[in-house]
Amino acid sequence: MTSNGTSMKHTIKTLTVRLSDRIGEVEALLLRPDAAEWLLVLAHGAGAGMRHPFMESLARELAACRIATFRYQFPYMQQRRGRPDSPTVLTATVRAAVRTAAATAPHLPLLAGGKSLGGRMTSLALSEEAEGTGDPSPVRGLVFVGFPLHAPGRSGTERAEHLARVMMPMLFLQGTRDKLADLTLLRPLCTRLGRRATLHVVEGADHSFHMPKRSGRTDPEILRELARTVELWAQGAG
Repeated sequence: MTSNGTSMKHTIKTLTVRLSDRIGEVEALLLRPDAAEWLLVLAHGAGAGMRHPFMESLARELAACRIATFRYQFPYMQQRRGRPDSPTVLTATVRAAVRTAAATAPHLPLLAGGKSLGGRMTSLALSEEAEGTGDPSPVRGLVFVGFPLHAPGRSGTERAEHLARVMMPMLFLQGTRDKLADLTLLRPLCTRLGRRATLHVVEGADHSFHMPKRSGRTDPEILRELARTVELWAQGAG
């Protein structure tokens, strides 16, 4: 269903992203609605891969808002290792995924980002490009689905220092119960980033955007809200 309640057809393709001879390939999934207007290169979080129910549901809601998604695995998740790869490998994977997505759907403008770790590594990859240490990117904007500003109980903003070097629009989707992003730190950070940063706060949501029963709102409702927010923001990012 689209955001106005009408049905929309879409296609799903299984693809691969090649990193290097040493690392090899990782799997990817392209979910593309027929009326797609954007393609979001969407990375998973630290503890769950691209097929996690949250990622699947978010991709479907984005498709209903005319946003195609290109989900992909990081090597450690592809190889079923518990510990995430080094930042060098993670950012290299982001860049390879963006290149593959751009070649797969060359007529769609690109957004990039991801859930938690995936979003942060995407922004780190783009900050390296801004410093001239990577190839120029076709990405027009960044989407953070729960930016992991700090570890639980360890407030700080060091994880976000590289964002000052990202010269493109950024959308932060954050819950008020997110233990990895103290809003008293995130709000000033977004203010410092100026017009590049848009902060959308979901009252009552945790880092996984789960809602307590007392809120009167369901998790599917929140996912629709997130997708609709990305759709409206993308119109300005383009």
